[in-house]
Amino acid sequence: MIGKLRFYLWAGFTGFILTFLFTVRNNLWLTSFNRALIAFAVWFVLAYLLKWVFNLASAPAKGSDGESERSGSIPEEQLGNRLDLTTPDEDKELMNLIKPEPEQDQEGNGFVPLDPPKLVSTKDPEELAKAVRHLTEK
Repeated sequence: MIGKLRFYLWAGFTGFILTFLFTVRNNLWLTSFNRALIAFAVWFVLAYLLKWVFNLASAPAKGSDGESERSGSIPEEQLGNRLDLTTPDEDKELMNLIKPEPEQDQEGNGFVPLDPPKLVSTKDPEELAKAVRHLTEK
């Protein structure tokens, strides 16, 4: 309990300091102090509410018999209230996708590398040089 209260007080103190530092430049120090006290209270309450929501979301829901809902069937009125984020184990399938089998490498799979045609100029190099000189003069 003391750890939680310390967390709320630190959150309030952070809000107090930030508000005081940002408002003292534009206001009287007493006005800044009053606004910082209000910010302390607001940040304290927000930290309390945030911690309460996290605890509510992370706590396992109890059934009518006191057992966790994971062990038995879920009543219809509570369906859709919890989200189960576990995924099935697919480690072997993923490893098979990552590592190709040696049989597939030996077959070749009909892969043929690209062999583009070579560009060959049939013009005389002197004519090409004249054309380049003509274009660079303009």
